[in-house]
Amino acid sequence: MGPKQDWSMANGTAAARKETKVVHYRECQRNHAASFGGYAVDGCREFMASGAEGTAAALMCAACGCHRSFHRREEEAECDCSSTASG
Repeated sequence: MGPKQDWSMANGTAAARKETKVVHYRECQRNHAASFGGYAVDGCREFMASGAEGTAAALMCAACGCHRSFHRREEEAECDCSSTASG
């Protein structure tokens, strides 16, 4: 899914606004004791990719060995706003 673009007219000028999201994966929330009815997390504070971006290893955490989906996802909205004059 690509960045969202919003085109609006204000005072005769077209302004292009491109919003991107920065995603961080924080602490691991995997319950390692679920198989025997308990609750215990490993304490991994933040996701660290095991490999280069675009590889299967990039989805595994180097600190705890869990898949990235077990880590809490945190999104930050970031706007790359630019305006251009038309005409």
